[in-house]
Amino acid sequence: MSSENSQQTTERGRIRVTGFDVERVESRDSLSSWEPDLQAEEGRGRLDYAWMRFKRNRLALFGAAVIAVMVLLAVFSRPIQVPGGIPLLAERTIQPFSLAPADPAAQDVITGYQPPTLEHFLAWPPSGLYLFGTDWAGRDILSRVMYGGRWSLSIGFIAVAVALVVGIPLGSIAGYYGGKVDELIMRVVDMLYAFPFIVLAIAVIAVLGRGYWELILALVAVGWLPYARIIRGEILSVKENDYVTAAKALGSRDRSIITRHILPNAMAPVIVQATLSIGTTVLVAAALGFIGLGLSPASAEWGVMLNVEQDAMARGRWWAGLFPGLAIFAFVMAINLVGDGVRDAFDPQGESTDSDTGGLR
Repeated sequence: MSSENSQQTTERGRIRVTGFDVERVESRDSLSSWEPDLQAEEGRGRLDYAWMRFKRNRLALFGAAVIAVMVLLAVFSRPIQVPGGIPLLAERTIQPFSLAPADPAAQDVITGYQPPTLEHFLAWPPSGLYLFGTDWAGRDILSRVMYGGRWSLSIGFIAVAVALVVGIPLGSIAGYYGGKVDELIMRVVDMLYAFPFIVLAIAVIAVLGRGYWELILALVAVGWLPYARIIRGEILSVKENDYVTAAKALGSRDRSIITRHILPNAMAPVIVQATLSIGTTVLVAAALGFIGLGLSPASAEWGVMLNVEQDAMARGRWWAGLFPGLAIFAFVMAINLVGDGVRDAFDPQGESTDSDTGGLR
């Protein structure tokens, strides 16, 4: 009796289920074909789930495909050569392909302002010449649009990348430390925000002069402001979380806390803003080129092409400016579709997308 009483005492309050085979339940197959594999879901972070939602957005994938095609056409339009003046690098060709049907800089005044025609494109072998017509100097517009993508697209991507490098650290410092540092940085941001975006860019170009890198610096001078403000606002809320307090209690340095614990959880709005800003930057660069403050008139940058041919369009030679304008429109529209897809992918409500929507948001 004593042994039975002791056994009842030690097992008091416990529920025992008989006839339950634990090993059989753990090794059973999924209850249905749609049940998720929990082991496969382990280790996935926010970026993985965002990518899964992005892939379901057909419009965003279409925009990404358009951007990829435009980038490939720009990169492979003409061979890329490394000049011999760069240290440790000899002059050599790093990209030998040439998809453009003609040299974008080759001039032939006799064939100036040839209208678009399929005659040469349908010939064998197909040359593609005059598919978009020629400009005032007889240069093939199709080749110039393809080659000009190097200037327009690279300005957009590089300017946004440099603006991120400037805006994220300044906004992080302002949001994390607060106090006088926050006041100083944010007052500078407010002062620059008082000027219209393009007016401030024009002022920077007036000081630095015209050129490729001067144009990028002018766009960066005003492009870092939204990133600094967005990341500051995110850090002000994220830094109050318990895991940040725990990291401070464990003696982590401020730099480690910001880079390892705060920024990964505050970067989603910045990524969305950066994606949408690429299209805006390309538009501003084209606008500056259209008013004569971009690259040189001989450049194939899309805004410069519109500036050079604006009089020709007024005289009925519509093809001279139509195709550069369509290139700008196609890229900006595609980048906006991608930006909307990225925004929906990082939106927490995106996890509840119903199957009847087909993944379209």
